[in-house]
Amino acid sequence: MAKGVSGKRHAQAVFQIALEEKQLDKWLTDVEKIAAVLGDLEIAAILANPKVSPENKKDVLDRGLKGVSPMAMNLAQLLVARNRLHLVQSLAVEYKRLMNAYGGMELAEVRTAVPISSEEGEKVGKGLTALSGKRVTLEMSVDPEILGGFVARLGDKLIDASARTRLQELRKSIA
Repeated sequence: MAKGVSGKRHAQAVFQIALEEKQLDKWLTDVEKIAAVLGDLEIAAILANPKVSPENKKDVLDRGLKGVSPMAMNLAQLLVARNRLHLVQSLAVEYKRLMNAYGGMELAEVRTAVPISSEEGEKVGKGLTALSGKRVTLEMSVDPEILGGFVARLGDKLIDASARTRLQELRKSIA
């Protein structure tokens, strides 16, 4: 297999299966549960340990992943068997992104210097929706280093409307 197998490729395969089965939401729940369980440091240490037998690893998965579909359990077992636990988080993030894109939604990560009101958040959301042409879901965070304004990441676009960047540009133009 090619070097550098990514969680993105696994997520695309899982998404195709979920589309064919018409179970996008069920798979999202299962993938998030797998990411939570396999992301736990103690469980990951047990599953990554070559001295632990495959039967014991399967028991750990069975106990931790109660309620997931048999196909999702197969995915978890495959990731453990192929020593790809490091891909689980990126697989979950990418699956969610694919699902949002399929539904015409996009996630925007917005950082502001101070917490903003819901009205201000709606204004930012409307502007980003107009920019992307898709419904935008905001994921807000606070970063005092940007001084004012906001920085938004929308897919592969970065919108920097921060005071910090404007001040840096002003400094360069003066110099």
